[in-house]
Amino acid sequence: MSAAAPVAGVGVRSNLITVRAVTSWRDRRRFQRLPWTIYANDPNWVPPILSQERGLLGWGRHPFFDHAEMVTLLAERGGNAVGRIAVFVNDVHNAKYEEKRGFFGFFECVDDVAVARELFDAGRTWLLQRGMTAWRGPVNPSLNYTCGLLIDGFECPPVFLMTYNRPYYAALVEACGFAKTQDLYAYEMDVALLAKLVDRYKPAVMSALDGNDLVVRRFDRSRFAEEIRTFLAIYNRALEGTWGFTPLQEREAKHIAAEMGHIIAPEFAAFALVDGKIVGAVLALLDYNQIIRKLDGRLLPSGIFRLMWGRRRINVARAMAVAMLPEHQQSGIGVVLLDRLVEAAKPWGLKGWEFSWVLESNDSSRGTLRRAGTKLAKTYRIYDRAL
Repeated sequence: MSAAAPVAGVGVRSNLITVRAVTSWRDRRRFQRLPWTIYANDPNWVPPILSQERGLLGWGRHPFFDHAEMVTLLAERGGNAVGRIAVFVNDVHNAKYEEKRGFFGFFECVDDVAVARELFDAGRTWLLQRGMTAWRGPVNPSLNYTCGLLIDGFECPPVFLMTYNRPYYAALVEACGFAKTQDLYAYEMDVALLAKLVDRYKPAVMSALDGNDLVVRRFDRSRFAEEIRTFLAIYNRALEGTWGFTPLQEREAKHIAAEMGHIIAPEFAAFALVDGKIVGAVLALLDYNQIIRKLDGRLLPSGIFRLMWGRRRINVARAMAVAMLPEHQQSGIGVVLLDRLVEAAKPWGLKGWEFSWVLESNDSSRGTLRRAGTKLAKTYRIYDRAL
């Protein structure tokens, strides 16, 4: 499918606000650079890596668009860019859930509900032309990437691959007819607390597994691409029944594996095997945002080296996934995998973890984190609206 199909009927002008599809190189630059205006002087904003964002916007050859169609819209007033949005249809999601649902993401806007309404009205027109009956967002461009609108926890910057926005964004989205469908939570935990939690539960887990040949092995850097594909296969199976989850397709998984080559520290990834079969995996990523915020959106020519040279000074990591095959999700093996993170943190000198994100509907994980004494640090919201 095309990633930037023409938009019949979009080019709306209202109260001197013009919304039109992004087509030219100049428009793409203005679309991407708008956040630099929105977040001027905001110490907590972390600029995106522009080259990676271009791929996720469909301006390259990202395999997400093997099964999706997207339009990017730019709002202008008085010759100035004042808002932007991406609107798209994800065929994999709609086939899995038997829906006709569109999505929005990459939303940025000045504090003006008139601008937001024009953007969403133009997006609605585009989706109706494609037979959609509802839409959801923000997802950039799915739950497998950055997603959610920050509604609580503006006091500190986001960690790596988590979103950030101005506090007024929720009011804009809700004024345009969207309502909450699900919240996502981020929990903070210092390294000592995680170590204490593992020490408390690991003996009982090992006792319960007595008689099973349990092995935890570290990520093998020499087989990087294969290891990432193995992790993503576990990830797809583990999240199969999770709210809103859309499985990564094969080419998409390979693309992500290639992109992650420079950022995974093997110490922070591990697999659990029972009787020789991989049944679970854990993955944590260093909070590269501590470095990315200084790169001004540019990974080249020196940004990648700054990431590698500076990562030993990073003091927080994001525990992204403890993924278990469905038949092992109540086994407690996740505690044994977390023990690997405890050990990995010691030589790196980490001070804290963020467990993110956790679905509001995931009562089991949320209950475990609350009982462990973690702090609810940030709340992100996914919105729905009928078309």
